[in-house]
Amino acid sequence: MIRHHFELRETIATILAERQEHLDAACEALRTARHDVERTIAREPFFQATFEPFRPQRGGKTVLRMAGAAESAGVGPMAAVAGAIAWAGVEAMVGAGARFGVIDNGGDIALVSDREVRVGLHAGDAPVSDRFAFVVPPCEQILGICTSSATVGPSISFGIADAVTVFSPDVALADAWATAVCNRITPDDQSVLDCLDPAGVTGLLAIIGEWTCSWGSVPRLVRAEVDEELITAGYGRLLGNG
Repeated sequence: MIRHHFELRETIATILAERQEHLDAACEALRTARHDVERTIAREPFFQATFEPFRPQRGGKTVLRMAGAAESAGVGPMAAVAGAIAWAGVEAMVGAGARFGVIDNGGDIALVSDREVRVGLHAGDAPVSDRFAFVVPPCEQILGICTSSATVGPSISFGIADAVTVFSPDVALADAWATAVCNRITPDDQSVLDCLDPAGVTGLLAIIGEWTCSWGSVPRLVRAEVDEELITAGYGRLLGNG
């Protein structure tokens, strides 16, 4: 197993691959996706600044995925940037023949796997943090596991949740909805869960201190010791609102 640290300006990711050619494909795709976003920002700076859905006049696949996810979740397109970039990387790994590949882009994960994978749950100072992991069954199709937090990492959030984790085969959508729910959910108001797109989001787990709630289909949780040294620093959003 190859574990590779990838860094390109604000994008900081961990890549897991079985073969060097799969890793090379992932790195090249991450660079291409990142450049797609940067070119769009250079042409239309509002794409980066807005907290509302916005579709630029033109852009590549990553940018269009971000814009579409933002429209669904009602957030700015940069809320989906880390997930969309990770998605591009794993797509390239699959295109290079990989049956296993994981990219953790600052807490927003895209993966494909021919085996069971455990994904640690990190929720800052919440009591459950670093004590549990999701058991993700083998998946032939790419899966997004994206987390937003108001208490961990540099991303802008208007809520109070320690962690909101969203599961979706549309990785950009998972990232955007994690942001949207984290911005709005509180222990006294779970109405935002009624707005989730059932056609795109498959499951959600939200944690605020000792309080948790789930929606849809969420992989089972098991006790685990999560090594904080393996947590990828959460700077993958180009200073966006993810």
